[in-house]
Amino acid sequence: MSSAGRAAPDPGLVVAARQGDRRALDDVVAASLPLVYNIVGRALRGHADVDDVVQETLVRVIRHLPALNDPAAYRSWLVAITIRQVRDWDQRRRIALNRNAGLDAIHNVPDPASDFAGMTILRLGLTDQRREVAEATRWLDPDDQELLSLWWLEETGELTRAEIAEAASLSPGHVAVRIHRMKEQIQSARGVVRALRARPGCPDLNAVAAEWDGTPSPLWRKRLARHIRDCAFCGHLGTTLLPIDRLLAGMPMLPLPAGLSAHVPGATVPPAAAAPAVGPHPPGVAELAAHAPRAVVPYLAAGVVAAVLAITMVVVVLPDDPAAGPSWAVPRPAAPTTVASAPASPSSAPSPSARPTSKAPVAPAAVSSPRKGVGVWNFAGASQALASSKAGWYYTWGTQHPGISTPRGATFVPLIRSAENVTAAELARARAAGPYLLTFNEPDLPEQANMTVEQALDLWPQLMATGSRLGSPAVAWGGSDPQGWLDRFMTGAEARGHRVDFITLHWYGADFTTAAAVNQLRQYLQAVHQRYRKPIWLTEFALIRYDGGRQQFPSQEQQAAFLTAAADMLGQLSYVQRYAWFGLPATDKDRSGLFSDGTTATVIGRAFQAAR
Repeated sequence: MSSAGRAAPDPGLVVAARQGDRRALDDVVAASLPLVYNIVGRALRGHADVDDVVQETLVRVIRHLPALNDPAAYRSWLVAITIRQVRDWDQRRRIALNRNAGLDAIHNVPDPASDFAGMTILRLGLTDQRREVAEATRWLDPDDQELLSLWWLEETGELTRAEIAEAASLSPGHVAVRIHRMKEQIQSARGVVRALRARPGCPDLNAVAAEWDGTPSPLWRKRLARHIRDCAFCGHLGTTLLPIDRLLAGMPMLPLPAGLSAHVPGATVPPAAAAPAVGPHPPGVAELAAHAPRAVVPYLAAGVVAAVLAITMVVVVLPDDPAAGPSWAVPRPAAPTTVASAPASPSSAPSPSARPTSKAPVAPAAVSSPRKGVGVWNFAGASQALASSKAGWYYTWGTQHPGISTPRGATFVPLIRSAENVTAAELARARAAGPYLLTFNEPDLPEQANMTVEQALDLWPQLMATGSRLGSPAVAWGGSDPQGWLDRFMTGAEARGHRVDFITLHWYGADFTTAAAVNQLRQYLQAVHQRYRKPIWLTEFALIRYDGGRQQFPSQEQQAAFLTAAADMLGQLSYVQRYAWFGLPATDKDRSGLFSDGTTATVIGRAFQAAR
């Protein structure tokens, strides 16, 4: 097993980088580079944009590292971001090719001299059959090129099957099926490569390939493979092919280009590129805003340095509230939204760059768990209450959080509430707010998003275009019901090829007995997970009984006991990635709330502070 790819930063180093330690950030990025380069290089097949995509990936890693809820899952998170950037690149390329269809399109074809399979052959001096495998990769479908880049790294010991499955938001079984199909395609392509190189060749094959322009493609792979299957001469050529697993298992990771290899862990960084010395405490925002570009530049080829200088200065922004403390990647300010018990957002919401007009001091309370979150709407002292809650994340039923400062160590997650919020401005704010996007709040209720399944599916491509990891619409109930709203949406999404990265759920218990309520919640989550086999975010939950339009609440002590027991239970379910209590404010109407003002926690609030 190669040590280069597996030498990922340990969780402690990732935590230090998240907290603003620039040297730790340097080490995290440097340790990530070989894996990113290999995934991107193989997936793009040596296109001239490889360096650009590697650069974009590392910039996103730096920008969104504070939102990583589990430092131990850094590798799979890194792979997921890398694959997303590869997909974004492929989408942009396809759009450009369609726009420039005709003679101009030939300028977008990769230079054969820079083909990644060719570089593999030259650099590693492959044996004949390994050479054929490398050449066969040129014939794969785009999706299989992406999967091959991951599976190849699994075969060389750089990734595990579990990491591939988590990065792709698929079950290990689904990944196994896709890998099996990809291996069949590459085996077919190996037969094509060998038959085309045979001397003397098959006259009938030459006739089939008479109109082929010499550029490998999935379409021509299928046409040529059809002949090879039916041809005794061509079919016999493939009888001596060794299993692809045996050929690739011993292949090391590809070496980094000279411009990058000097900056992987353990190498000596030239003095001119070395980061300035850091004092005994983490640097403040102003210092990191000035030096963050240098923290990225040493790991990138010279041709992309200028772009990183421009991009990183935009990524590193100052916090809205000086009391928020040092942070090298503060979420952008956001603004008003709608909540289940709050009025709708005003149409004249401030822009993402607008500063809140009122500020409240934020208590320097530590985040007790990045999984633990809370739904927030504005009230007197909201920022201070949010910080004191020790929540690792929060949301406001919209893409902005006006007047609410994000506590140190916590993250804001945007939400596109309903169809009317699917606008260019809202989508841009959602994309800028972070790597995750919640969608369509209770579309199965008339008083909430009130959407049909077809309407949600029709709008979904616009949400996918943000590049964010998308949560399913959050149904009010019936998430596990066959032919329920969510079931029909997920079936339609699969049929249309729409991406859904995790399931979002709401749950309110009508049984105020702690053990019974916790068991009912567990059974619901298990049923949903068994149906869809995707991670789950529980974004609203509490004990509230709905009776003829009226809400009935348990006592504060009963609610607190449920919250404590439910948090312990949720911590034991690996597929529940995040949960959020409903909600932060406590009023006569919202009696499940955590804080009655900025400094006074309810009994429920104290239970939430202690929860993990």
